[in-house]
Amino acid sequence: MTTTLKQPVVRPPAKKRLTFRQRRSAWDMKASPYLYISPFFILFALTGLFPLLYTFWVSLHDWHTLKGQGDFVGIENFTAVLADGYFWNSMFNTFSIFLLSAIPQLTVAVLLAAVLDQHLRAKTFWRMSVLLPYVVTPVAVALIFSNMFNEQNGLINNFLGNFGVNGVSWREEMFPSHVVIATMVNWRWTGYNALILLAAMQAVPRDLYESAALDGAGAVRRFFSITLPSIRPTMIFVIITSTIGGLQIFAEPRLFDPVTAGGTQRQFQTTVLYLWEMAFQRQNFGKAAAVAWLLFLIIVLVGVVNFLISKKIATADTKKPRRARSKR
Repeated sequence: MTTTLKQPVVRPPAKKRLTFRQRRSAWDMKASPYLYISPFFILFALTGLFPLLYTFWVSLHDWHTLKGQGDFVGIENFTAVLADGYFWNSMFNTFSIFLLSAIPQLTVAVLLAAVLDQHLRAKTFWRMSVLLPYVVTPVAVALIFSNMFNEQNGLINNFLGNFGVNGVSWREEMFPSHVVIATMVNWRWTGYNALILLAAMQAVPRDLYESAALDGAGAVRRFFSITLPSIRPTMIFVIITSTIGGLQIFAEPRLFDPVTAGGTQRQFQTTVLYLWEMAFQRQNFGKAAAVAWLLFLIIVLVGVVNFLISKKIATADTKKPRRARSKR
């Protein structure tokens, strides 16, 4: 006869019941991080996400400034704005002023940060001095530059008259008006961007500069080979923020000619200024909301392009050392 051995039944250990204090501690570990970051998301939902979605809802209706919501029109506001020549004129003016301001602004900011990064006397004084234009209100900046670029007796026309250049119409002509507005933007924001880049430059290890100097690299070579590659993430941040701010420019062109919304011939009317005119002068909130959403999509598109370009540059830089090692 064969006997079969019975396998002993293994019972799982009984779960130890947690006390209230232990459950509260476990819940606190899981939930407290979300509670700490919740104020940001709550404020963003109230001040950012809800206005964005509500603006899209307004853009789908025939919405009057005083009468309020009208009939549902779908995408008719978008098609009407895209068919309006004034909208494309404002887009051209916006990108023209943006290019005239962003490129010189970032170039001067990098050079100014490089100078402030040197061993200067009264470094704090010079660093605070470059921030003074940012502290000045846009109204004061517009008043100062409006007097400087006055066609009759302005400082700039009087200076140019010494070289045979007379009677430049800074308000009536398109390109001169763009130059004036870009100059106001550059004067106000260059020092601010320079301080951000200066903070990034000061984080670069000084040993790299000393090693490069011992190898015979000059100041210019050290700047392009060490400084610029080391501050690339900060440069990308400054470029993206300058792009967003440049495409949303409103205060400078509005204050440059307070009577008209961008000049008598709309020669310096930006997209945000066109949006303001559509909402408060034509009293059409529906089309104004459509302009706001079109501008939002354009800014997102430009931001994505900047991100892809910066990512490609960073990827190319990381591949160079690997190729050099493989050749060795």
